[in-house]
Amino acid sequence: MMNLKGNPQLTEDNRMLPLTNYGVPCMSMGFLVDDDAPIVWRGLMVMSALDKLLRQVEWGSLDYLVVDMPPGTGDVQLTITQSIPIAGAVIVTTPQDVALLDASRGAQMFRKVNVPVLGLVQNMSTFECPKCGQQTAIFGSDGARRLADSLGVALLGDVPLHVQIRQTSDRGEPVVVSSPGSPQALSYLNLASAVVRRLDELAA
Repeated sequence: MMNLKGNPQLTEDNRMLPLTNYGVPCMSMGFLVDDDAPIVWRGLMVMSALDKLLRQVEWGSLDYLVVDMPPGTGDVQLTITQSIPIAGAVIVTTPQDVALLDASRGAQMFRKVNVPVLGLVQNMSTFECPKCGQQTAIFGSDGARRLADSLGVALLGDVPLHVQIRQTSDRGEPVVVSSPGSPQALSYLNLASAVVRRLDELAA
């Protein structure tokens, strides 16, 4: 999605240099394995890989380090919370009930390990027809808002299901770069601003 490929270069002390595009340094297991190679890891292998990505990368000076984790409450999440101090967790969900159950479990897990839940993001909140502009709540309406209220956390933002987001992501050109003034880009920019505000509130 960031239009990055290839293996990271190494520093003199064998630390990996992140690949960078749009001014954002990135590191992924996808940079370390062949494109068509499956990553079938469990337990200690997962923990070892996470340690490499966190501690053996020359991140330099960062404003924020964002860790994109898979859904669930398993080894990856627990290892991250036990390995580094975390300023807060953002729970991303779609509005339908089955996704909200997983989101609720994720929020409760982070609370149990004393990681602040910054809030929820409602992804694919509505589908906007690219021809007529009509919006349809395909996956249900306001499910994440109701869950946020029940958990006592903020709803940080809504991200629509829109063909432009899919197209630009597939090209490796984030919609905030390719169409910065579009409503789709603004949904991400507003979300990012909400996350920063919550982090500032917690740090105050």
